[in-house]
Amino acid sequence: MDAIQPAFDALLGLVDEVFPIERENVERAKTVLLGKYGISARDAIHLAVMEQRGVQHILSFDKGFDRYPNVRRLTGA
Repeated sequence: MDAIQPAFDALLGLVDEVFPIERENVERAKTVLLGKYGISARDAIHLAVMEQRGVQHILSFDKGFDRYPNVRRLTGA
């Protein structure tokens, strides 16, 4: 519990903007989930927001993003 606030502070220090999740993102995430990519629901919502905003890079250790076209996963390593 003590690490929650510092973790959020660190995350917000890395990003320029936090995008909201909108209804159209949820609907697009459903389409992603029904696709052939084997993406989790959490990853699908991230991908839907990224598509809407024209974001093609994601900082993540989650290899599930590697299966999705037109997205480049950055590991920070």
